[in-house]
Amino acid sequence: MIFFLASAPHIGHLYTALLADAVARFHRLHEKEVIFSTGTDEHGLKIQTSADKHNKTPRLYCDEISGKFKALFDRAGVSYSHFIRTTDETHKKAVENLWTTLVKKGYIYKGKYEGWYSISDEEFLSEEEVCDQQMESGENQKVSVISGHPVVWMSEENYMFRLTSFKEQLTEWLNTGVIYPEEKRSQVDLALRNLYDLSVSRSSSRLSWGIPVPEDSSQTIYVWLDALMNYLTVVGYPGPLQSWPPDSQIVGQDILKFHAIYWPAFLLAADLDLPKQIVCHAHWTVDGYKMSKSRGNVVDPEERMDRLTEAGFRYFLLRTGTVFTNCNYNDDVAKDIINAELVNTYLNLLSRTSSTSINKQAIFPSFNEEAFQTYFTKQERDMFNNLPNLIDICENHYKGFLCHKVSEAIFEYLRWSNKLFNDHEPWRLCKDPGSESHVHCVLHLNMETLRVCSILLQPLIPDIANQVLDRLGISKGHRLIRHCKERRQSHRERDHPLSLQKTHIMQRIK
Repeated sequence: MIFFLASAPHIGHLYTALLADAVARFHRLHEKEVIFSTGTDEHGLKIQTSADKHNKTPRLYCDEISGKFKALFDRAGVSYSHFIRTTDETHKKAVENLWTTLVKKGYIYKGKYEGWYSISDEEFLSEEEVCDQQMESGENQKVSVISGHPVVWMSEENYMFRLTSFKEQLTEWLNTGVIYPEEKRSQVDLALRNLYDLSVSRSSSRLSWGIPVPEDSSQTIYVWLDALMNYLTVVGYPGPLQSWPPDSQIVGQDILKFHAIYWPAFLLAADLDLPKQIVCHAHWTVDGYKMSKSRGNVVDPEERMDRLTEAGFRYFLLRTGTVFTNCNYNDDVAKDIINAELVNTYLNLLSRTSSTSINKQAIFPSFNEEAFQTYFTKQERDMFNNLPNLIDICENHYKGFLCHKVSEAIFEYLRWSNKLFNDHEPWRLCKDPGSESHVHCVLHLNMETLRVCSILLQPLIPDIANQVLDRLGISKGHRLIRHCKERRQSHRERDHPLSLQKTHIMQRIK
């Protein structure tokens, strides 16, 4: 997962990073070692042009924009293990090594290329991949079918990669269902049908901002051959690879072709294993419209985190975004969801169960089977006894990158738990000394639900979930997935105290 530095980061960039982060955190809860790499793609004609427009050197321009990406991800709690920049010296050496390898194997040759070229997308396109579009001026403009960006006709001599040599192998690999969701495969089929050898260099007189071709400084290595190599750089290429192939690579749908055709072809040419999965998520719109500077609806994630809090904004994106269809951002909807779910449901339940007016001893009571059977209906008992099933449901959703489904399943239980609290009225029961076992059982059922849900919520809202677990007195060494299934079964086991620290975890967003 790497981001092109065309402009400052928007919510689409942050969503990609958060989706990867949530799944990485989920796997860590299974005590797995995770390599989670992200970073910035910093070479190419578009960046060179953007830097000129801002009267800055390409290096200074990239330093500033890359710094914004890193600062945003750090603020949002993206727990990456590597933040790579394609201007890093180690990356340059890795790209040069791959180039030399492909030349030695006979996959790169000198040739002349003519065709439609999108500067915005940094790619050549076939006739089937472009179409005519009427501009506001009334003139027709050739644009990319997929991105809608304008294209121009280019003709130049440069180095070519024998992409067509890998058509059969690429087709076999794609047929294994490596693209997820599978509906995104159709975007790749268009390019696969029109496969042609790929231009992998540009004249340095036109493109100077990039890695020079080894032994031919008159040419600059094509930005996508350069950028895609970042995944190998972070695992040690050209030396021994720390971990390869990747279990998942997460991309936006506009760059699927590069990851599902060019990237595996480069790997095949270098005799390296292919990724196990390419996860392709949809785009974000704002109030139903595609984000664009001309429309003035680009959402600044830093400003939204100021308004909605880091945890709140993170939760909204993961709770609302999906990999299947375009997702829509609306300020009022974001505020309403954060308040309704995080504040009024999740944290309200914590506040109620830890209230000293009801929980006078400030404890997490142990489970009492006799009280459970006596005071609770069969439906209530069944719902609570099915709590372990929530673990399996959430595990399957996390594995499928369906964070919105994780949220749905967890908050179904949290809403039930709030209703249970209301139905049993512990604020009334606690006035009767003879009802202590009933009150303690109500508290246990609600706190146990909170404990399990908080462990499962850690990948989505790590800061808030961990503060709730702190308040419940759950030690940091008992917050893994396997601990969800370790419910106290006997009333003979000892109660344990809650944390007495009563800080406000999160307040209602106004």
